[in-house]
Amino acid sequence: MKFRSHLRPAFQVLVLSLLASCAPAPANAPRDYEPELWQAGKDVVWVPMASERVEKMLDLAKLTPADFVVDLGSGDGVTVIAAARRGARAMGVEFNPDLVTFSKRQAQRAGVADKTEFVQGDLFQADLSRASVITLFLLDEINLKLRPSLLALKPGTRVLSNTFRMGDWEPDTTETARSGCANWCSLYLWIVPARVDGTWRSSEGPLVLKQQYQKLGGALGTGALAAPVLDGRLNGDELRFTAGGAEYRGRVKGELIEGTITTGGGIRLWKATR
Repeated sequence: MKFRSHLRPAFQVLVLSLLASCAPAPANAPRDYEPELWQAGKDVVWVPMASERVEKMLDLAKLTPADFVVDLGSGDGVTVIAAARRGARAMGVEFNPDLVTFSKRQAQRAGVADKTEFVQGDLFQADLSRASVITLFLLDEINLKLRPSLLALKPGTRVLSNTFRMGDWEPDTTETARSGCANWCSLYLWIVPARVDGTWRSSEGPLVLKQQYQKLGGALGTGALAAPVLDGRLNGDELRFTAGGAEYRGRVKGELIEGTITTGGGIRLWKATR
């Protein structure tokens, strides 16, 4: 196509640009990468997590804009992007560099690139120190390998998994889709417990706590007068148990527990040191 000579050069450039944008791409032009269902990865195959399940997972976490989410094995980035849409900052760790690039592109399109980051790397080597929420859609055996690192996180950190569990570390909350869900229908929440196993000194006598994840047993007092610790449980750094007919509640602050004792005679302050 030829243009008359009296057309202004700037106008000619504009028309040529419009024509070029309408022209079909060459047959051999490179296409943007798109992930494929069941494609192989380093530790797991890739299966997308349904958006409804993602939103339910974030609801279960009680996600707030103050949270920092780390999604291990972030795949196509949907969980990271969904968290960012709720105002949280979020990071995805993914071994496949193509998926990392794809996720960054999707975050840009969703308008949340400023709240997200995607790191190409091994999920077992990831820096989890900033996380208040960890999300997973992996396998039981991978969750078990991750478990020591997760238990070492700050008490109160929420760990969520689609379908796959943590061995004998029982979840604090389970949610199963009631209908309309064919696969990957259960969500699990664990709250990282404070570490309280051992002997503590208290005004009520020595307190020996035996901890299995968020569950507590043990004894309060000495000798024949020692009362068993019953119904003991941790919710992050919040502790509660009963002993000798009294209810003990407290907050764990490193080597100190401070809280209250409730008995038939009322409520009084209580503390224990390790």
